[in-house]
Amino acid sequence: MPPQVPRSRPPLARMLRIHQAIQSGKFPNATRLAAELEVSTKSIQRDLEFMRDRLDLPLEYHPQKFGYHYTEEVSSFPTLHITEGELVALVIAEKALQQYRGTQFEKPLLSAIRKIEQSLPDTISLNLADVEQTISFRTRAEPVLNLEIFDTLAKATAHRQQLELTYRKAGSRQSEARLINPYHLANINGEWYLFAWDHARKDIRTFVPARVQAVKPTGQTFPRPQKFSLEQRLRDSFGVHSGAGRFDVVLRFKARVADYVREKKWHASQQQRELKDGGVELRLQLSSLVEIERWVLSWGADVIVVTPKELAAAIQQTARNILAARK
Repeated sequence: MPPQVPRSRPPLARMLRIHQAIQSGKFPNATRLAAELEVSTKSIQRDLEFMRDRLDLPLEYHPQKFGYHYTEEVSSFPTLHITEGELVALVIAEKALQQYRGTQFEKPLLSAIRKIEQSLPDTISLNLADVEQTISFRTRAEPVLNLEIFDTLAKATAHRQQLELTYRKAGSRQSEARLINPYHLANINGEWYLFAWDHARKDIRTFVPARVQAVKPTGQTFPRPQKFSLEQRLRDSFGVHSGAGRFDVVLRFKARVADYVREKKWHASQQQRELKDGGVELRLQLSSLVEIERWVLSWGADVIVVTPKELAAAIQQTARNILAARK
């Protein structure tokens, strides 16, 4: 097992002493500070640059006094205390950024992580290389995004700007113009969705950014309604498709796939019941059957639909269509 190598960080304890020396009003210089702290002048220079550029302290060199001072009052020295567990979580969070690569969120997220990393104590007794090598994130399929369009959608959503879209619905070859108020941009199960008020349809609609062919701000802004809640809207959906119905879905999974079902929380309403043959029964309350139908089909012959009847009929019809298509 390779030895743990401490990961050096800007020495905050030393910089705190530099801060105290500057606060005293004695205009210390790098040479004097290096002698007092028993380090090289280069180390002191790096500390001073870090204090000025990273911690945003109003630090300047006074040519007449031959030393450093603060140009504004500094009440306290900025610092950050972090545990080993929090540091591991930070590394994991950086790896999880993969789903945001290329979007406008990538740079500010990475910037925030870097600032936290730079503010850590002098030495962390943690082998981060082990974390790098043993934890990763992979997605089965990454959405194909026009980054310029996605950036416009994200900014308009944040600033409540009305948009004109050229949008193509799923399964349609023709695009159409849509005037929308973008309320919320969400990443759900690795896919991006835009929830917006559609002016022509007088209702909230869900748009897939990958299907937006063109976007243009109208110059108008809008107030986001206080009653809009994404959590409330998707509460009874199995993904992003919400409906007006109420369906009690009961599915029975065979023993060979039962563990996969037990190991995840598929929906907030779910209830599980163990079956005598080693299988598991899953109960859900949904407002639409559109997405649950596709999910049930993905399990093939390892699942049986008990209720509702319309879901069972839809699965059977799809199976017949598959068989017919092979003939």
